[in-house]
Amino acid sequence: MEPKSMDPAEKVDPATRDVLLEFSMTPLDKGESVSAFVSRSLEIIDRSGLPYRLNPMGTVVEGTWEEALAVVTRCFERMRTDCGRISVSIKIDYRCGRSGRLEGKIASLERRLGRKLRTD
Repeated sequence: MEPKSMDPAEKVDPATRDVLLEFSMTPLDKGESVSAFVSRSLEIIDRSGLPYRLNPMGTVVEGTWEEALAVVTRCFERMRTDCGRISVSIKIDYRCGRSGRLEGKIASLERRLGRKLRTD
């Protein structure tokens, strides 16, 4: 299979959610338990309308480049209102023209293994 052209003149559907962005954001100046602060970020993520999956170490959102980074920015802006030091870790997987990868990547692995995997 030939790789998809990356010609900038090529039209890509702007509605294609071709970014998976995993991030964690934690205040460093609020003690050991930070769930009250993290839950505020989850509220922002949930209200964004983007598909997402929460995991014990962060959250993965699926969207366009702009949508995904806008969610992180909103979470940061909210957290910095009362947190003086914040640790942010971001990992991005971009695949041109591919949507539905939040579920699709897991389904692909399950097909390859011939069985369901634990995802919750």
